[in-house]
Amino acid sequence: MNEDIEFLPRDEMLSLEESARIVKIFASLGVTKVRITGGEPLVRKNIGWFFHKISTIPTIKEIVITTNGSQLSQHAEMLKKSHVKRINISLDSLDDALFKKITRVGDLNKVLKGIDKAIEIGFSNIKLNTVLMRHSNDHEAINLVNFAIEKKLDISFIEEMPLGNIDHKRKDTFISNDEILKKLQAHFNLIPTTFNSGGPAKYWQLANETTKIGFISPHSHNFCDTCNRVRVSSKGELFLCLGQEEKIELMPLLRQFPNEDWPIQKAIIESMMTKPKAHDFNLERSKPSVVRFMSHTGG
Repeated sequence: MNEDIEFLPRDEMLSLEESARIVKIFASLGVTKVRITGGEPLVRKNIGWFFHKISTIPTIKEIVITTNGSQLSQHAEMLKKSHVKRINISLDSLDDALFKKITRVGDLNKVLKGIDKAIEIGFSNIKLNTVLMRHSNDHEAINLVNFAIEKKLDISFIEEMPLGNIDHKRKDTFISNDEILKKLQAHFNLIPTTFNSGGPAKYWQLANETTKIGFISPHSHNFCDTCNRVRVSSKGELFLCLGQEEKIELMPLLRQFPNEDWPIQKAIIESMMTKPKAHDFNLERSKPSVVRFMSHTGG
């Protein structure tokens, strides 16, 4: 992927207290589900305090985390105690060398230990997230599904999104979920379902197994008409669409009004009127329309 991560000075990032306050403010506006993602959220110091804090907000009904799994074995019990309902784990390869190449520094063994730990302590809603790229890891689709079956997990295949500048042409590495589905149907008995986890994935059930296979297809099957998500970055930027650059700066308001929520509520409500109708993904462009990486806003 060759994504260059830049680490922000502490005063340019939301504190955990400010992040918890944002969750509480969104909850006051009717939001009942929150997903904590990254980057990797579990590397934050005192992250256990944050999860405990948001778990006490009465109107938040579902807390989900998306993680790379590297810290999961250490934090799985904390997440369970904090009433996290679902864990999504990024896993693009089961080959040690290829996994390290894709992630640059990742240790597959740590991720697999984290998965086993989460299963051991009783998480029943664990899903793998996989981005397949042609000429890289697309040959692993069947192995990854078999791994999910073995562990009794769900798995979603996500089409590569054109976010951030990288060192390859995305049109050369892009592989559609229609192609992946056809490949999987040749090996597995897949049954279409109406299951909905609240996100954009379309799910198929493996016959005689608990595993479901999801497909998130921002290119081949646009889902913008059903999108009800917004994202807040670690800098307090409220992004209304993953595929657009428009944003609302919440951090200045949080710090200007430490004891009053209404200015932040007002900014959030007004921003919803400008939520884009669609993302603007185009694999043919030489440069992406959105230059930030997924780690900036999370998946």
